[in-house]
Amino acid sequence: MAALGSPLRTFRGLLRELRFAQGEAGLSYRDTVAYPFLKEAFRAHRVTSEKLCRAQHELHFQAATYLCLLRSVRKHLALHKEYHGKGQRSTEEVAELVGLKLPQQPGGKGWEP
Repeated sequence: MAALGSPLRTFRGLLRELRFAQGEAGLSYRDTVAYPFLKEAFRAHRVTSEKLCRAQHELHFQAATYLCLLRSVRKHLALHKEYHGKGQRSTEEVAELVGLKLPQQPGGKGWEP
């Protein structure tokens, strides 16, 4: 099993993903329902000097898994937006993409077969 890193790093990563998700809507991540839930869950399961909390490790593993999911979904959407096809293109658009100039007809918009 791979090392999880520190719980603080995972918590900060989750907050960063909340910021990315809320940034598109123009809202603050602190106004979401997830923010107080995450904050309280991490506070309730932190390790103190008096005990070793097994639930803290389980929470950290679940949080790291959820962070991986959120990052992957965000990256997938960015790639999909960049490389997704735009459907059928006109002759003029294809000519512009490959750097060709089509001859203009006197009364028409562009060249048509």
